[in-house]
Amino acid sequence: MSDPLRTLVAYPGDPDPWPTLQGWVRSLPLHRSIDLPPMQGGIAGLIGYEAATWLEAVGASSHNDFPTPAISLGLYDWVIATDHDRGVSWLISQGFAEDPTQTDDDSLRSKRAVERSDEVMAMLEDAMAMLENAMDRPDRPRPSNSPTVAPSLQSNFSSEQFRSAVAEIVERIRAGDFFQVNLAQRLVQRASISSQALFQRLRDSNPAPYSVYYQGAGFEVLSSSPELFIKLNQGCVETRPIKGTVRRTGDLATDLALGDSLLQSEKDRAENIMIVDLMRNDLSRVCTDESVRVRKLCQLERYKFVQHLVSIVEGRLRSDQNVVDLLKACFPGGSITGAPKIEAMRKIAQLEPHCRGPYCGSMGYISCSGDAEFNILIRTITATQDHWLIPVGGGITARSHPEAEEAETWAKAEGILRALPRQARRKDDEQARRFE
Repeated sequence: MSDPLRTLVAYPGDPDPWPTLQGWVRSLPLHRSIDLPPMQGGIAGLIGYEAATWLEAVGASSHNDFPTPAISLGLYDWVIATDHDRGVSWLISQGFAEDPTQTDDDSLRSKRAVERSDEVMAMLEDAMAMLENAMDRPDRPRPSNSPTVAPSLQSNFSSEQFRSAVAEIVERIRAGDFFQVNLAQRLVQRASISSQALFQRLRDSNPAPYSVYYQGAGFEVLSSSPELFIKLNQGCVETRPIKGTVRRTGDLATDLALGDSLLQSEKDRAENIMIVDLMRNDLSRVCTDESVRVRKLCQLERYKFVQHLVSIVEGRLRSDQNVVDLLKACFPGGSITGAPKIEAMRKIAQLEPHCRGPYCGSMGYISCSGDAEFNILIRTITATQDHWLIPVGGGITARSHPEAEEAETWAKAEGILRALPRQARRKDDEQARRFE
């Protein structure tokens, strides 16, 4: 999708944008076709981590050296959707008016939809012709993913500082202040190739079911997220919190043994169950009481570089609530904050030196079909001001060991680090070897 009819962009400290989003959703015409993919035009974009500051008094980290919007959403009339398994694509246009609150008859909307579809097809044909001409030129410049200069990544924590922060959280947990806190370190690398080229490398090196590329005003988000935050399908709500991680080694027997150890780990299961309880509580605020249930608990899922414990919590949205009410009740996801959520977020704001930005927020859509789907932005790169920001973190509990928690962040970063140009990975190859 591209070329939004309207945009909603808000930075931390701006007036609260959530009521505007609520107004958009309430004025969104409901047109659902069961024969088409769920995103059939509507609202899409970014809800960054700091968007929570308009919902609760959770505070924010002291520095925001790479400011990006806390909310960056667009109202999109048309979308191209592809079913890669079937090899089928759709160009869907709703024929929205420029003012979405304007009332139209069906014939006017149909006329606009046809006109916009024709415009998009013409644009695609022009783009394909330009690409073919460029490919035919014998002297065309060859694209390169290799930089000329690529300094090493830098973390906003030293190893000692990160371990000290973990130890402080453990001490506070044992004092009864909270049960779990998610702590992240942020890696920063000067950009050396285009974001589009880097995203292609990321897709190749670390494929994930909730990957996304998003281009905003002055920033881009490149994510290979494995985690679903919220899915709404005809009133049914699903969330899939991830907690508990071990590395994959490439050796089948070793990976099976590591997976079994993760399934048996009291610490990791406790970490997961705490977030399941938190998500059950969040869903109960907007779902019918009898509908909230845990469909799967602490199931093992394998990805290219890590293995996770994943649970599924579901419910049915109450008739007096809509998708914005659902997002406000649950945002941000408990798996990347801790429990209790508000206290955990306040501790994160105290301990993490910089604002998270898109990281640990969500990217997704609210369709005029009535469906919605948002991921959790982990395994994510934010490209801005000629830099790549790569935060990685993990949940800290009373059983956490500072050295192991630091090592887990590097295990989670491996898929992203392998996507970076070779020169950018030198420091991190050395860092990873320290934990082998």
